[in-house]
Amino acid sequence: MKRLLPRLGCLLLSSLLLAAAATSSHAQAVRKPSAYESGAGAAVDAAANRASPGDLAVLTSQGDFERMARVFDPASPAAMPHVLFVIDRQARTKAPQLHFINTPRYAFHEDFLRAKGLLRGGKAELKRNYLDAKRRFILGTLSWQPALKGFSYEFWEGDQLTPELLQITAQTLASGFFAPVRFKANATAQEAVAQAAGLDAVTQAQLLGAQSFLPLNTGRAVGRLRIVASVDAVHDLHPQDIVLLREVPISLPPVAGVLTERPSTMLSHVNLLARGWGVPNAYVKDASQKLAQLNGQWVLLEVKTSDYQLRAATEAERQSAQNPTGRKPANGKPLLIQPDLKHSELLPLAQLRSADRRRCGAKAANLGEIQSARLPDVSVPDGFCIPFAAYADFMRGNGLSERIARMRQQAGFATDSGVRRQALSALRAEIEQWPLPQPVADSWAQRWSGQLAGQGVFVRSSSSSEDLPQFSGAGLYTTVPNVRSAGDLAAAVRKVWASVYNFEAWEARQAAGIAEQQVFMSVLVQKAVDSTASGVMITRDPFDASRRHTTYIAAKRGLGIRVVEGKRVAEQILYSSRSKAVQLLNRSDDDVALQLDARGGVREVTVAAGRAVLDDRLVQRLARAGEGIKQRFGGRQQDIEWAVQGNQIIILQARPLINAANQQTLK
Repeated sequence: MKRLLPRLGCLLLSSLLLAAAATSSHAQAVRKPSAYESGAGAAVDAAANRASPGDLAVLTSQGDFERMARVFDPASPAAMPHVLFVIDRQARTKAPQLHFINTPRYAFHEDFLRAKGLLRGGKAELKRNYLDAKRRFILGTLSWQPALKGFSYEFWEGDQLTPELLQITAQTLASGFFAPVRFKANATAQEAVAQAAGLDAVTQAQLLGAQSFLPLNTGRAVGRLRIVASVDAVHDLHPQDIVLLREVPISLPPVAGVLTERPSTMLSHVNLLARGWGVPNAYVKDASQKLAQLNGQWVLLEVKTSDYQLRAATEAERQSAQNPTGRKPANGKPLLIQPDLKHSELLPLAQLRSADRRRCGAKAANLGEIQSARLPDVSVPDGFCIPFAAYADFMRGNGLSERIARMRQQAGFATDSGVRRQALSALRAEIEQWPLPQPVADSWAQRWSGQLAGQGVFVRSSSSSEDLPQFSGAGLYTTVPNVRSAGDLAAAVRKVWASVYNFEAWEARQAAGIAEQQVFMSVLVQKAVDSTASGVMITRDPFDASRRHTTYIAAKRGLGIRVVEGKRVAEQILYSSRSKAVQLLNRSDDDVALQLDARGGVREVTVAAGRAVLDDRLVQRLARAGEGIKQRFGGRQQDIEWAVQGNQIIILQARPLINAANQQTLK
């Protein structure tokens, strides 16, 4: 069994949450640091530990605690002093024997137990003390929690606690520790055990709900701070702007950095874009009030895992950042799909494989690959692809190249984002009205009625410039939901084609060095699924890259459109395939869900906010499905959109997970 660090169950995430509650979050705020944050605590800790015994039966004071404590992240707002403890249930005493361990000396429970001759046998014997209800030793950690302004005790997230074991721990610590101490649950199973034991547990969700800061993408940038109430109302954002968003938008043109006042999921479109651009991004509570005096000024923003800094930029920093050609891609220009423009035949999803990305784009080809894999407990809605060649024929026949050349010649187009936004809007409106050859429209309608029985469909983008190892393109193009007639299908396809010229897509491609003439759009026409729950997941821990056996899941009831919008916080969960622990970070705060409308499109229905979207069994099934998809694509980490209809798991998209630092696919 893996040697277990006595840290919080979700290592980096817990540190982030504690830092969120502890930090004042910007350079101008004044707060007296604790001894641990200033570094003094760490010095006292080291000196005291050297003179301390290997363990103590009781800790009668703060001094005793510091003598035995190890400090994670000293000299930071996330400083976390903690002491390992062991409760020996078979000691020759009337009550279980408590050992507070000299934690800098013994990094693991196992080290202490073997040094004292208390544990014999191999790993199987150690493992019993995490999984067996009749175990001899209870192995836990007691720590100072800045977020709680008090002490808590906790266990490895995979520890199979029972109510009896938890009650023994609470009673033993109450008699051996100088201050009140609360139980912190690191998994949903532990929350249930605490309830059965009659204990009020502190949960990850409670810590997350109290956060004032959360780093979504670490990094450093210099730019002009812009406080923006609504992106839709602002038409002059530039790649050198650092935007402070008072609400989380669906999309965003390329910028130098992002701060948001409302929390969102790790996989919201805005955060995926920020990660793709390699720019810093963080949630900061009440940021517009804290930073109002810097609005419009050039600033330096640095987002770290434990806190962030935003201050006025120096003249040298400003001069260095003012590059008239804009931000360069971190790893050169993305390698785009080289489209096959010779074959315009419609292709059923069942025939598509990875190699067909040259005809139908990565989104459609990946779904065809997943469908052909016949993974257990996974299904993909049937559909068909309208290839790149059909887009090229349509645009060539309607003079797109000439229209774009005229558009580029408009006064201010190259220098004024407002002019570009208006010109691109006019171009999209024209494309949506350009005539479509009747035989082409008829072939789509026949395929829809024959292969898909005329059922409602989602008409989805699958371009040559999205879902790529160096460029995700998340949220840049248009999806038309629940199309229910042949006429609406033709209109929807043209709308998706026209979305190549969405303002945010144009700006993102320019920033990435993607030429307009390199971009082609195929369309995936796919059966609509009226899902009971939907969401996104990534096949590794987004907070801690070392936890490679962890899956992150964000979920909401109903259709999944709003999960990636990021306007309301989804239910967020971490699942470890090693410990089998489900860690609930927060429940969904949405009080409405989207469902298919019988007349076409979608409608809102009222739901109970705060109620669980996923149970533990479904979380485990989703994680297994994600692992199967990852293996299908050569072990590359995946960003997956999923849905659930009844008891069926449905996969709607799978793209490679991008490393923001170097724009490479993560393994």
